[in-house]
Amino acid sequence: MEDMKGKVALVTGAAQGIGLACAEAFARAGSVAVLADINKPEEHARKLAESGLKAEAFACDVSDAGEVEKMVEWIAGKFGRLDAALNNAGIQTPQKPMAEISDAEFDRTVAVDFKGVWNCMRCEIRQMRKQGGGAIVNTSSQGGIAAFPGQAAYIACKHAVIGLTRTAALDYSAKGIRINAVCPGVIGTPMAEEIMRRNPSAREEFARDIPMGRLGRPGEIADAVLWLCGLGASFVSGHALVVDGGFTIH
Repeated sequence: MEDMKGKVALVTGAAQGIGLACAEAFARAGSVAVLADINKPEEHARKLAESGLKAEAFACDVSDAGEVEKMVEWIAGKFGRLDAALNNAGIQTPQKPMAEISDAEFDRTVAVDFKGVWNCMRCEIRQMRKQGGGAIVNTSSQGGIAAFPGQAAYIACKHAVIGLTRTAALDYSAKGIRINAVCPGVIGTPMAEEIMRRNPSAREEFARDIPMGRLGRPGEIADAVLWLCGLGASFVSGHALVVDGGFTIH
C-alpha cells in the first residue's frame, strides 16, 4: 500500500501469529515496523531488517502502563512520530465454565486483553494528538460480537475492546485520529494450533462452522489492518471489522 511508505507503525503481540503477520505487512508496505512483545521480538525484527525492510524491536509487557509509556516515548524520540498502531497483544483464558475461572485467571486476562489495549491507546493517542493525527486498530475477535462456552473472561474483554474503540473514536475522530477494531475469526495461529492440539477434532469442527470451509490466514487479517490504517479507510472510524469467513452470519 503506497500510502504507508515512510510511516511509523507499532504492532504489539508481534512475536507470532497475527501480530507478526501485520508487522511484516507494514514493513513490506514501506513503513518502519516496531515489533513489540513480551516474548523477545528482536529476532523477527532482525530478519525483516536483513531482508532490506525497516524494522525495530521493543520488549514490552502491555499490562504494565509504565512499560507502555516508555515504549511510545522511545518511538517518538527515535522516529519523531507514530502514524499507526495495532494493539494486538492478547492471551487466551483456560477453557472452563465461568464460575470455575479463578480470580488470578480472570485478572490476568483482563490485564492483557483489555487493560493492555487501554494502556497502549492512552499513550498512542497522546503522541498522535501532538503530531496532528494517526490511525489505531485494536484487535478484538469474532468473540467480541458473539459468545462461546468456556471463555467468559476472554469474551468479556473482547466485547470491552469494541466498546472502548467506539467511544475513543467519538472522542478523537475530529482530532484526526481514526480508531477502529478488527475482529478475526478462527485463524491459523499458534494460539489456535494449541487449542487444536488439545482437541484433535477442533480443526474439523472449526472449518465445518465457517461458511468458507476453512480457517483464516494471518496475512488475511494483516490485509484488513493495513486497509484500516491507510487512506482507503479515511472515512472509517469506530468500526469493528469482522474477518471470519462468514462465521458470524449465522
